[in-house]
Amino acid sequence: MAAPRDEMLTIPQVVEEIGVPLATFYRWRQLRKGPKAIKLPNGSVRIRRSDLERWIATLEEAA
Repeated sequence: MAAPRDEMLTIPQVVEEIGVPLATFYRWRQLRKGPKAIKLPNGSVRIRRSDLERWIATLEEAA
């Protein structure tokens, strides 16, 4: 049985899920405080669901 693929989320999907404005998310990326992201050859940015969940877990630990 094949392992499930790690879902690749768009930035709009991520900001909707975590409930922050798009500008806030881009500021976090600029400050390197957001989740790890992948820039595709066409310029699109994706965030693996596992990276988003790991990033959220680090915020919980820091709280």
